[in-house]
Amino acid sequence: MTPTRFVPPDRPVRVGIIGSGNIARNHVEGYQAAGAEIVGLVDIDAAVLARRSLEWRVERTFTEVGELLALPGLDAVSVCTPNAAHAPATIAAAAAGLHVLCEKPISLSLAEADAMIDACRDAGVLLQVDHHLRSNPSVERMHAIIASGELGRITFVRLRQAHDWAGLPEVPFGFRTAALAGGGTLLDNGCHLFDLARFLAGDVDEVFARVATLKFEAEVEDTAAVSLRFGSGALGSIETAWTSTGWDQSFLVDGTAGTLEYTERGGPPRLRHTRREPGDLTWDSTIATTWTTPAGTDHTRAVAAFVAAIRGERPVPCTGEDGREAVRLALASYTSSASGAPIRLS
Repeated sequence: MTPTRFVPPDRPVRVGIIGSGNIARNHVEGYQAAGAEIVGLVDIDAAVLARRSLEWRVERTFTEVGELLALPGLDAVSVCTPNAAHAPATIAAAAAGLHVLCEKPISLSLAEADAMIDACRDAGVLLQVDHHLRSNPSVERMHAIIASGELGRITFVRLRQAHDWAGLPEVPFGFRTAALAGGGTLLDNGCHLFDLARFLAGDVDEVFARVATLKFEAEVEDTAAVSLRFGSGALGSIETAWTSTGWDQSFLVDGTAGTLEYTERGGPPRLRHTRREPGDLTWDSTIATTWTTPAGTDHTRAVAAFVAAIRGERPVPCTGEDGREAVRLALASYTSSASGAPIRLS
């Protein structure tokens, strides 16, 4: 294994973007905020590439990944392609000695995830999966409160991410075809929530899922619900949908000594910590602390963490192994839905 090559503090981190769809915008804005230099863009669509070049003020553009990877002085890439292309782009970047920030899900199979993890490890480069919810300030606060023991023993977790594609009449092409996306809302939104479930409450040892396609003409599901059992004995649920009106993202964690609730519905993102003082024995005798969170900071903070990791200042917040486990839980959930039975995970 080659030692990881960190970027010294006396020069900017130089990055390339592979794929210039909407998700790439979050990476670009994150790199710009972190003071990194974006030196090139890749996309197979020349027209989109030309627009993004002007919009993001990146002069060098390519239609082949290899052309970008051959640029001298490049330190890292963001892989923002459709899901099916994550593995080949990441493996090629690792072979070129470049650190990788890969969009979620890390891959469409565990074999691909293993190949990506091995390629980056063998090349001595960092692999971060963009499960950006770990970088949400309220999620970080939830994690800290849980880790401190203040919430007591975790008993139940409820995680939800749902939307309606901002009112579009159909699901974008790259998300509605099984060949490109690998799955629907359960993989697209659910992989974030599977990762968050592990981040907040530990490993999951059983899933029982149902999926359905109820609104859109798509090869994949647009509505899903998963029941979880954690290794600790806690229970939980994950809800994902492309059939909710507007945007809805909420996380709840119950413990024997309190409850944490985060929501983005109906106002600015906010986190509420509800608990009781000793001797409070009525329904209304709880106390609560509420924090508001600036909207839209998750991606920027996740990219900033990647840049800091490239400089050797901290570990990545979400490793390739973490990304693999989120995919493992999603794939097990698809198996559960198809069989109508819970799936026990070793």
